[in-house]
Amino acid sequence: MFIDEAKIRVKAGDGGNGCVAFRREKFVPRGGPSGGDGGRGGDVIMESSERHNTLVHFRFNPEHKAERGRHGEGSNCSGREGADMVLKVPVGTVLYDAETGALVHDFARPDERIVAAKGGRGGRGNQHFATSTHQAPRESEAGREGEERTYRLELKLLADVGLVGYPNAGKSTLISRISAAKPKIADYPFTTLEPNLGVVSVGEPPHEDSYVVADIPGLIEGAHLGVGLGTQFLRHIERTRVLVHLVDVSDASGRPDPVEDFRVIMGELKSFGHGLDEKPMVVVASKADVANPEKLKRLRAMAKRRKLPFFAVSAVSGAGIAELKYALGERVRASREAEVVPVTAPSMLAEY
Repeated sequence: MFIDEAKIRVKAGDGGNGCVAFRREKFVPRGGPSGGDGGRGGDVIMESSERHNTLVHFRFNPEHKAERGRHGEGSNCSGREGADMVLKVPVGTVLYDAETGALVHDFARPDERIVAAKGGRGGRGNQHFATSTHQAPRESEAGREGEERTYRLELKLLADVGLVGYPNAGKSTLISRISAAKPKIADYPFTTLEPNLGVVSVGEPPHEDSYVVADIPGLIEGAHLGVGLGTQFLRHIERTRVLVHLVDVSDASGRPDPVEDFRVIMGELKSFGHGLDEKPMVVVASKADVANPEKLKRLRAMAKRRKLPFFAVSAVSGAGIAELKYALGERVRASREAEVVPVTAPSMLAEY
């Protein structure tokens, strides 16, 4: 089950109470106060993990509580600290404060750790309250309560390439041809009900490279208003480097104008925001083996006017698949290299 949203409540452990005790031993008539301190409560820690790819473990278990600290004991014995609770989240999870809506943390890399709720401090025992004029104190401190927070989690998949387009445009079939992904494929709309990820390998060892492709459920006009599946899954392509816009150029789609199809989907991307309509894009005419020549011609001319790369592919016959796969690999590689900031050595002339 793919769950990409969850709301959880976390409670850190309370601190243990300080102890009121006095040293009572034979031949020690005035032993004095010996109450130990309470132990610190455990923290609730969130850590990103590559072994998780969904938030389903939070959907059915929304409350998490760390262990409280033990109370202090006599003979100056401090209470044991409470154990921390570590919650694993998938890489790509974004953590928001549920009450204010503020962004708390974006788990963009594996093994990132943050303290989601801090444990309470343990109270001091009566040994700390002894003075020269108050040698038998009976005061102690209660442990402080641990933090309690409510968070909203959103999962945004980390993919290099995102596939968008109308339902039944051939997105699932394409990802099954260029990767080992096995999405559900059928001849009716909205076959894909959740995003699918596939890893595409290009090149030959030892120069082999790979990139991740995300197949997003189909969009229709009015998706940003909740029509169809709405924009429920568009957050998963916010982090992509390249978008592949698939347009069905066969007569089976029942839509007469592929250019209008392209315009409608672009309008939905723009309405969603987050710069999706400004990402580098490749236009792909799908089902080219049964294409209407007039539709194919119009879509190719539109891509040329917009100066967008254009490919005509057929997932059934395999025509154009290899060219598209390698072209996407080149664009992903160029995007990765552009993110690397070159480190310049300081000039030797700067001293003079």
